[in-house]
Amino acid sequence: MAGGVELRTSKRLLWVGGAAYPIQNITRVYTFLLTPRRGEAAMLFLKRVGIVLSVAFALTILNGAVGIASDGGPSPTVTRLVWFGALASLVYCVGALGTVLTAASHWALAVETSGASTALVTSKNTQHLNELVDQVVNWIENPETEFQVKVETLLINPRNYHFGDNVNMYGGSGNVGMAKS
Repeated sequence: MAGGVELRTSKRLLWVGGAAYPIQNITRVYTFLLTPRRGEAAMLFLKRVGIVLSVAFALTILNGAVGIASDGGPSPTVTRLVWFGALASLVYCVGALGTVLTAASHWALAVETSGASTALVTSKNTQHLNELVDQVVNWIENPETEFQVKVETLLINPRNYHFGDNVNMYGGSGNVGMAKS
């Protein structure tokens, strides 16, 4: 959690902290559980480990082959450097995996716009988030009403989390269903 931010409305703008969202650009307001991408992180970890070990073994074999060809034998310094680099890479991979595996899930309120931007706010109380959705929707329907509330914000790495449903539509007819992420 990063701390609090003010969520308020004024005339035809929704303010989330210092960011203003014009009412005509808001396309969806909803709550969802923001969950870490643990499965994808585990698969990425396995791929990285495979690549690191493959490169380390290949360089070790290449060092041995070069050493045999030059009648000097494999260079232990090169072998140590290769495996030191491999070990450092594996430590990084474990750290990246650990970051995602230990990340918490958060209930969030999302305000999506017709552009690429999305505002996320959170609360430990999911009922409070649902009430905020109702308040924002009421404000969209009745822009003359105003409200102001203090909410929490998130500081997360978006690559580590699922952000709700992915909807892919191709063509203009017969589109049925949604892919859950």
